[in-house]
Amino acid sequence: MRDFYSILGVKRDAGADEIKAAWRTKAKSIHPDQNRDDPNAHNRFAEMGRAYEVLKDPAKRSRYDQQRSKVEALEREQTIMQQRNAAREAAEKAKQAKANAERILAELAQAEAEKAKAEAAAAAKAEAAKAAKQAKSAKTESKAEAPKAASATGETASKASPDGNAGDGAKAQASASASGTSANGKAEGPEEMVSRIFGDSPEAAVAAEQLKRDQDAADINDGIPLRNTSSPLLAPIELFSSLVRRLRGTPPPPPPEKAPDVFAEAIVAISDLLEQKAVPVTLTDGREVRVPLSGATEGHVVKLKGQGLKFQGLLRGDLAVTVRIQRHERFVVDGLDIKTVLPITLENAVLGCETDVEGPEGPVKVTVPPWSNSDQVIRIEALGLPDGEGGRGALVVELRVMLWEKPDEKVTDLMRLMREGLYI
Repeated sequence: MRDFYSILGVKRDAGADEIKAAWRTKAKSIHPDQNRDDPNAHNRFAEMGRAYEVLKDPAKRSRYDQQRSKVEALEREQTIMQQRNAAREAAEKAKQAKANAERILAELAQAEAEKAKAEAAAAAKAEAAKAAKQAKSAKTESKAEAPKAASATGETASKASPDGNAGDGAKAQASASASGTSANGKAEGPEEMVSRIFGDSPEAAVAAEQLKRDQDAADINDGIPLRNTSSPLLAPIELFSSLVRRLRGTPPPPPPEKAPDVFAEAIVAISDLLEQKAVPVTLTDGREVRVPLSGATEGHVVKLKGQGLKFQGLLRGDLAVTVRIQRHERFVVDGLDIKTVLPITLENAVLGCETDVEGPEGPVKVTVPPWSNSDQVIRIEALGLPDGEGGRGALVVELRVMLWEKPDEKVTDLMRLMREGLYI
C-alpha cells in the first residue's frame, strides 16, 4: 500500500494548508513539462495527484488512515510470526548441536579409557623388564643358582605374557597412537571430526579449517616442533576438546515473545481535547481503560503499554488507541488548529470592522481588515488545541462575504453604475 504522506513529503499529522503547499511545490518540480527526458515523470505526477486528492478531503483521508492502520497491524502480526519461527529454528539447531557435542564427549571418554588401558599394558611390560633385570643381577652374584634364576625369569616372562602376544599388542597400540588414528582404527582429520558433530554446513567447514590452521601454527614452525605433546593419541582429543569448548557454550535464552497489540478507537469531543482529560474506552473483551489526550488530535495514536492481549508464556501486548473527533456544527479540527467561518456583510468587507466570533471557549474579538475577500483567513494564535508541551495551535477564522437577506436599491444602483457606467 502506497504511503501518500511520503509521496507528498509531509508528516501524518500535517494540516490541510501544509498538504496543499507541499502538493504545489512538488507539482512544479515533477511536472512532465519540466521533465521531458524522464519517461516516468507522467506516472509520478499522476501518483502525486491521487495522493493529494485523498489527503485534501477529510473523509477520504480518514478512510485512508484507517485502512493503512489495518495494513500496518497485519504486517506487525506477520513479523511476530516470523520471529517465532526463527526462534523455534534456532532452538532446534541449538538442541541438535548439544546432542552432537554430548555424543562426541562420550566418544572422547571412550578414547580416554582406551588410552588408560594402553598405559596399563605399558606399565606391565616395564614391570616385566624390571624383573628380568633383577634376575640378571642375581645370576652374576651366584653362578650356582644361575639355571634356577634363568628358569624363574622365564616363568615370570611367561606369566606376564601367557599367550606370548601381550608385548606385540602393546606395540600395536603404541603404533596406532603414534600414527594419529582414532579409537576405531580409522584416521580422522579436523574436517571429518567437525562434519560428524555439526554436519556438512559451510559454517562447519570454516570452523574445521580454522582449527586446523591453529593446530599447525601451534605445533610446527619451519618444520621444527614448538611443543612436545604428552602422547600422539592426545592430539585429536585436544582438537576435539578445543572445538567443544568453543562451540558448546549454553546459548542465551531467547527474549520472550510479545503478544500482538490491540487496536481501538476513541471518539472524543473538542472540549475533551481542550481540557486534556482522559476519556474511557471499552475494549472488545469488556475491559474499560482510560486514554490520556495530552497533545492528541484527529488521527493521533495513543499507545498504552501492557494493556493489550495476555497469553501464557508471552509478554503482554500494548493497546493502540486512535483518536477520532466528533463532528461539530461550527468547528473543524486541522492538526492543532481549530477552524471556523465568520460571515460578514459587503460593506464590512469593503470598509473593514471589528466584530466577535464564537470560539470553542467563548466569544473572541476579531478585526476584519478593509477590502477582505471570501476565503481570506485570520489566525488567532494560542486558541487552538494544546500540543502537550505547553503550546497551543491557533483559531483560524475564515471570512465569508454575505449579501443582505433583502435586495437594497442603493447598492443595486451602485453595482449597476460600476458595471455599466453612468447613464441618464
